Amino acid sequence: MRIEQLQAFLAITETGSFQQAARTCDCTQSTISRQIQSLEEDLGISLFHRHHQAKLTIGGERLLPHARKICTEWQLAHQSIEHLLAGKQPDLCVAAIHSVCANILPPILQQFCQRYPLVQLRVTALGSDRALKVLKDGLVDVAIVMDNRMFTTSPETIVQNLYQEPIEILMSADHPLAQYNLVPWIELVKYPQVVFKDGYGMQRLVQEQFSKQGSKLQAVLELNTLDAFRGVVRQGKLIALLPKSALLDLHNDSTLAARAIESIPHSGINLSRQVVLVTTSDRLQIPPIKFFCDLVSQQLTENC
Repeated sequence: MRIEQLQAFLAITETGSFQQAARTCDCTQSTISRQIQSLEEDLGISLFHRHHQAKLTIGGERLLPHARKICTEWQLAHQSIEHLLAGKQPDLCVAAIHSVCANILPPILQQFCQRYPLVQLRVTALGSDRALKVLKDGLVDVAIVMDNRMFTTSPETIVQNLYQEPIEILMSADHPLAQYNLVPWIELVKYPQVVFKDGYGMQRLVQEQFSKQGSKLQAVLELNTLDAFRGVVRQGKLIALLPKSALLDLHNDSTLAARAIESIPHSGINLSRQVVLVTTSDRLQIPPIKFFCDLVSQQLTENC
């Protein structure tokens, strides 16, 4: 059974004529006749009394309400897809790491809302692993996260590199490490650290770098907000390794300091993170999602 057969059936029912139904469906009368004949063969029952006027048989009467319902649902489905491709989706959901939400997205969100005022924009700050999980589950349309190829290898996934940024050390202003302009790795490893909770890409990055160097990571506390990191670090000897973008406004706080980490040639240490935009190929066919992704890329291209 095909939708064209049901549409032909309804057109004959409404006009009482195969000829008039052909005009309604914009096809030939022979096409209409073949569609009805095929439908009757599929159902195993005749649908019309074929006299000077087509009249429903008992089988046609039984089919009629179902055919109307199916065709109505098909029209609604077709209309829904048309609206989607025209950018008339109800919302656009974005999951992004905290520093991106705080420093990169605000002007982009304003531009998006001006272009698509009827699309409800929903933004959630999440760790990278969690953001990629909700993207995979279809709960968000776009994720802006630390790159993690373990989560982005499926054929439908689209990964766009956005920027790479260094990792720096957050500490109290009177911390012993504040005496350095570039903190040596051998000094860095002496101090206990505040780290992101499990599920955040930063925790995994820090653990990997300590492991590569055969150093012991003294992780004494797990947090998940930048304000919490600052509040804890401000109190004493704890330090935190954070992306530079999370420390941009540090000059406004005289109780805290940030220091870069001294590079070690041929050490394998890569204390930086790659931030990427992740979505799926089917979502990029939707105008608001495509527009948002292009805005993010354009904004970062202009600023980098």
